[in-house]
Amino acid sequence: MRDVAVVSFAQSPCLPANRGDDMAEILLPVLREGLAAAGLGRDDVDFFASGSHDFFEGRTFSYIESLDAVGAWPPISESHVEMDAAWAFAEAWAWLQLGEGDVALVYGIGRGSLPADLDQIMPAQLDPYLLAPLRPHRDALAGLQAAALVDAGLTSERHLAEVVARCLAAATANPAAQKSGRPSVAELLAAPYVATPLRAHDVSPVGDAAAVVVLAAGQTARRLADRPAWVRGVDHRMDTHYPGARDLACSGSAHLAAARAAELAGFTAAEADVAELHTEYSHQEPLLVTALGLGKAEINPSGGPLAGRPATATGLVRIGEAARRIMAGSAERALAHATNGPALQHNLVCLLASEPA
Repeated sequence: MRDVAVVSFAQSPCLPANRGDDMAEILLPVLREGLAAAGLGRDDVDFFASGSHDFFEGRTFSYIESLDAVGAWPPISESHVEMDAAWAFAEAWAWLQLGEGDVALVYGIGRGSLPADLDQIMPAQLDPYLLAPLRPHRDALAGLQAAALVDAGLTSERHLAEVVARCLAAATANPAAQKSGRPSVAELLAAPYVATPLRAHDVSPVGDAAAVVVLAAGQTARRLADRPAWVRGVDHRMDTHYPGARDLACSGSAHLAAARAAELAGFTAAEADVAELHTEYSHQEPLLVTALGLGKAEINPSGGPLAGRPATATGLVRIGEAARRIMAGSAERALAHATNGPALQHNLVCLLASEPA
């Protein structure tokens, strides 16, 4: 296995409303920032990988527009995943393992404010025979999972409010987060429900943003960054797409992904100093802390998705934020988590460290 590291990360602020920009306009300044931080030009990149979602754009092959920012001529080696860009990161890491190049750039663009009504879109990913015809509200499915956790005594409404308050307070120091203020736990508990036991603040606010992560292998990584964030282990697993066929109070796929990533990395999630979790709902934090086996880790010091969620770029941002802490010297080991699908159906775990294996 080749030693591969994150050498640069850049993102744009997560804005709560669509600005009318196209993909290239959102991506280009972030792309330039990410490359400049590593001292690279576009022609120095051996492989490009991206993530987006046609449902959120309302058209097919929507990612093609982003290539205007990347520059597809002269021809480039490029790939795309129709999901969160964290999975494009996993593809780029695997591509570098093949030894066909030394530098890969991964980007994701979230324009979650484009759809007029996401509840007309999201049920399409559910079981087509029983659930999709019912067109359940996406927050209702999350509410079922949150209720299962509360009923099992694994969390409480006060605990969820404390999670939200902590994340919003942390986000005030993050220029890329949406501005959400710093409400008290009492104020949060007084808010009305949207899907019991979830309130509006328990749901991550969808916004628009782009993120770029630059990966490099071996000596190239050491040359491009003073303190690379070495990718020690990556794995992703998936539960059944039918929520009624699994225990919503736990996540078997997240547990398996963390275990396999730990085998590759040589250390476990319990040894991580920081963990960036893709929590689209507040109740998912205590669930993931248990499923991943987190110990001393500081959870979502960036504020996490509860302070702003750019759809299909959120997971990549978690990897970038975790890597940023290592590159800055404030952490030695970090865990990044990404998810796709309803109720934590599909989970990816990435373990990073300040030194290669």
